[in-house]
Amino acid sequence: MSLSFSFTGGRLWRGLLGGGAIRCFSTPGAKSEAIFEKERKFGAQNYAPLPVALCKGEGIYVWDVEGKKYFDFLSGYSALNQGHRHPRIVQALKDQVDKLTLTSRAFYNDALGEFEEYTTRLFGYDKLLPMNSGVEACESSVKLARRWAYDVKQVPHNQAKVVFVKGNFWGRSIAAVSASTDPESYGGYGPFVPNFQTIEYDNLKELEVPINIAHMQEPGNKYLNILRGNMFDLFSVPLSS
Repeated sequence: MSLSFSFTGGRLWRGLLGGGAIRCFSTPGAKSEAIFEKERKFGAQNYAPLPVALCKGEGIYVWDVEGKKYFDFLSGYSALNQGHRHPRIVQALKDQVDKLTLTSRAFYNDALGEFEEYTTRLFGYDKLLPMNSGVEACESSVKLARRWAYDVKQVPHNQAKVVFVKGNFWGRSIAAVSASTDPESYGGYGPFVPNFQTIEYDNLKELEVPINIAHMQEPGNKYLNILRGNMFDLFSVPLSS
């Protein structure tokens, strides 16, 4: 049995490897090429995927439609660290779908409160606001920081500033690209959200900006930090999906 090593992640891996990219895929077969062509023909081109068409996963491995086996080093940008088809998760999904598929937040259900109680006790949080994706969580963090600035710090209306560390990446929404310093992320999408500022990481002098700002940074894990005068409150809350 042979294994193909897939270093995936596009820009992430190019950055780690000093601008070069490792691509260890053999020439795609006819099945893969047909899938590539169908996506090119009918799908909006918002990504440039690596030339492999996956169809199955198990644990740390994935297989393409030609039957080649790969290590999945990307793991859904860490959303799949538990591995593909984890048996406990698969069973829990099946059990829930057999009872109730989905409820709107317009209703209560018998699972959300239990999940929130478990999570807040596990991490020592006061409350939890679960989100579907990391970018939604970060958007909510910006809103929370701004609302706190207006309601608690009495910042003048529409004058709150949000400060981000340069080199951040937390999604592709308008707010996310407004905070970006990467031309590939923000190029061609202006005008941008006002009152967003960027500073160099670990530069306290740059952080000495006017009082009453909200500050958010993402040094690998995502954190919400709110600057209260000269003091930080660090809510080390992971905001990834």
